[in-house]
Amino acid sequence: MSVLDEPVLCLNRGWQPVTFLPVKVAIVSVMRDMASVLETQDMLLLTFEEWSVSEPKDARWIKTAHSKIPAPEVIVLKKYGERPPRKVNFNRINLARRDEFECQYCGASLGIQRVTIDHVLPRSKGGGTTWENCVAACGDCNSRKADLTTKEARMPLRKKPTVPTFKAPILRVRSEIRASWQPFLQKEAVAV
Repeated sequence: MSVLDEPVLCLNRGWQPVTFLPVKVAIVSVMRDMASVLETQDMLLLTFEEWSVSEPKDARWIKTAHSKIPAPEVIVLKKYGERPPRKVNFNRINLARRDEFECQYCGASLGIQRVTIDHVLPRSKGGGTTWENCVAACGDCNSRKADLTTKEARMPLRKKPTVPTFKAPILRVRSEIRASWQPFLQKEAVAV
């Protein structure tokens, strides 16, 4: 992976983690004065000009036509102080989490390997794969209901399916968690 594609932790104005950006996007954000580079040794906010002439310890370097500049590890946005809401992705694990790892028909406790996704209004009858139309179900209930509606199958739901209210974890990064990120990620659910 090129240094330009490696992840940079992006913090909001309140220094809360928002997302990870590729180095090339982070540098453009800093050059356009939308963000500052956080020098993590002394916790200083630097402009692009200040950062480009610095020589941070253990830096990864970007070679340019005439010189080299250090790749930032953390940037801080300037334009807003609130963390933007993060959408919870629809997947089996998040569906099971929303339904508290219980079958929504019989109430059986489910491990993640036993969770199946049931469409309340079957796809064969026009039902979509959405938070409001899918529930966690055990294999037996899912098979018994098959492509019937809950009314046709005489299988009432334990609770109405809704969009989850829990917070989405910060965007996942597929690399090592850098030491410079750890002070900001300690309270976040980050997976590698």
